[in-house]
Amino acid sequence: MAKYGVMVCGHGSRSQAAVDEFAQVAQGLKPHFPDWDVDYGYLEFANPVMRDGLDNLRNAGCDHILAVPGMLFAAMHAKNDIPTVLNTYAAKHGITVDYGRELGVDPKMIEAASDRIQAAVNKANSDHGEVPLHDTCLVVIGRGASDPDANGNVSKVARLLQEGMGFGWAEVGYSGVTFPLVEPCLDHVAKLGYKRVIVFPYFLFAGVLIDRIYGFTDEASAKYPDINFIKAGYLNDHPKVIETFAERVREILDGSNNMNCGMCKYREQILGFEAEQGMAQESHHHHVEGQGANAPGATVETCDLCDDFCTGACRLDMDHHHHHEHTHSHSHDHDHHHHDHAHPDYPQADHPHGPESVRSRLKTDG
Repeated sequence: MAKYGVMVCGHGSRSQAAVDEFAQVAQGLKPHFPDWDVDYGYLEFANPVMRDGLDNLRNAGCDHILAVPGMLFAAMHAKNDIPTVLNTYAAKHGITVDYGRELGVDPKMIEAASDRIQAAVNKANSDHGEVPLHDTCLVVIGRGASDPDANGNVSKVARLLQEGMGFGWAEVGYSGVTFPLVEPCLDHVAKLGYKRVIVFPYFLFAGVLIDRIYGFTDEASAKYPDINFIKAGYLNDHPKVIETFAERVREILDGSNNMNCGMCKYREQILGFEAEQGMAQESHHHHVEGQGANAPGATVETCDLCDDFCTGACRLDMDHHHHHEHTHSHSHDHDHHHHDHAHPDYPQADHPHGPESVRSRLKTDG
């Protein structure tokens, strides 16, 4: 009879707070599976790496591991990188590793988001006086990816929150990769005439990007003093988030584990991304595996534009494209093997409200 284990696969971060929060979420899953071992690991930038968590489960006697991505939406990491690591490990050790789907657009996730937003609204009403939701604009900030399906899900989340809670308007921005970025998004929102703006990062954990989103919100508040800009908390370990993770694990065995492939750019010809249909899918993060927040002595350059590490020049220099969910092409030596990776350029990289605008600003700021 198979002995099951649960593996939560995170991205990893150079923020120790983010790493700690992810570990707490993984720990929060244990009560949902009292008879199974539960472990976790990171794709890159933090320890334990994924294979360490898998080793722990295998050493505990687990021969059937149920793995889920610790990610909100399915883009390159969930679709390519994590499955490659899991499949390689399973083949090497002769065990079964089944892979679940991302958290996705789910009623429980929307409930968790609404709780974070409502808490911010309540505090704002207490501190600054009550403003009706019809006179309030909600701004949902997503991570941003080179996968339009994942970016579109952020817009769907924003609409569900706007309509469900009754906000006067809702806008969507992204912390990187795509457009509009946070700053131009908030500049645009300031023109709409709303008395209050709630800025909600639809993120699981803390990190450099959360700090940057809140920093841009503070800048907007100073720039537009007649508007009450309010920072809402991110999702973190909300009970409904934990419940959604547990449901994703159970789905693997229930047979309802269906990742949304209908709009996947690797399967279908998606407008603007036609060249990526049928592209080979592989992991490309070996060179920074385990390096980051809790890796003493790591000497990896950090990207000034995102919560990522780089082994060369920033993607915005257009000669070394290494910004997770970004395009990059390079070779490196890992375990005496050469890996040549080539991912096509993000087609909207030069959008005036997208990543190129950040490079222009950095040059202006010196």
